[in-house]
Amino acid sequence: MNVVIRVNDEIKEKMIEYYKDKKRDKVIPYVVFQAEDEDTVITMYESGKVMFQGTSADVDAAMWGVALENTKENKEAKKKENKKYYNCTAIGSDEVGTGDYFGPIVVTACYVKKDQLEKLEKLGIGDSKKIDDEKIKKIAPEIAKLVKYKSVILTNKEYNEKHTKDTNMNKIKAILHNRVLYQMVHDEKVKYDYIIVDEFARENRYYEYLNDQPVIQKDITFLTKAEDISPAVACASIISRYLFLQEFDKLCDSIHIPLPKGAGKDVDEIGEEVVEKYGEEKLKEIAKVNFKNTDRILHTLIY
Repeated sequence: MNVVIRVNDEIKEKMIEYYKDKKRDKVIPYVVFQAEDEDTVITMYESGKVMFQGTSADVDAAMWGVALENTKENKEAKKKENKKYYNCTAIGSDEVGTGDYFGPIVVTACYVKKDQLEKLEKLGIGDSKKIDDEKIKKIAPEIAKLVKYKSVILTNKEYNEKHTKDTNMNKIKAILHNRVLYQMVHDEKVKYDYIIVDEFARENRYYEYLNDQPVIQKDITFLTKAEDISPAVACASIISRYLFLQEFDKLCDSIHIPLPKGAGKDVDEIGEEVVEKYGEEKLKEIAKVNFKNTDRILHTLIY
């Protein structure tokens, strides 16, 4: 699938920053950058057009296309459309750590009842990527006292064992989301209006990822930027981030090296330090070795 959108200068800069660690090295005439993000190849042209190619191209394009169309009228229409997903009782799931070279992947499903919304709003719920870590550490325990939740933590050692040519990051994410959602629905036996997942793959593709799973949770509503729409997804995002931070701090303490988050150049520098101090095997234990950082780290070192 190919999807082409046109972006303004503001969105263009945001995209350059967002994909900076996923850029391909090759230089193409009239192209600002080309990046690869799981199932999708993103090509930004100097003309302002951006092409998305891959099985999830429409999902990735929608994230930026919607941002470009944020006129007052469109905002109001979207707000009205999404209102039903806000003022309801819902199960929402979200993940953290998939873009971090170090640190685990954490997926959480939260069950939020309509009558809990006022208390959660007072705590300041929202997308964890827009909340600083200190606030996350403060409000996540309070949220955890109010709502039911199920979480799964996948270490990077486990991630490296699971990640293959046939099992990419999106499949791993789908499996983990399915696990916590199924547990919430069938173990807790909660009543809900919607099950909401922040869309990272098209619905058909999501369920294709789960073909080999023994149990599959159906009846899911997939929304772009669901953290901003659904309080249940927002709570899942915050709790996932909180658990990620706890595990990340433990990891730093265990190797006595302050690890950076993300997958930028500072990560490469610390990765070299890890290998020099503990050897290549330690890197395979604490990092997502399929990231391009691994090649840069190991090629820089001279044995």
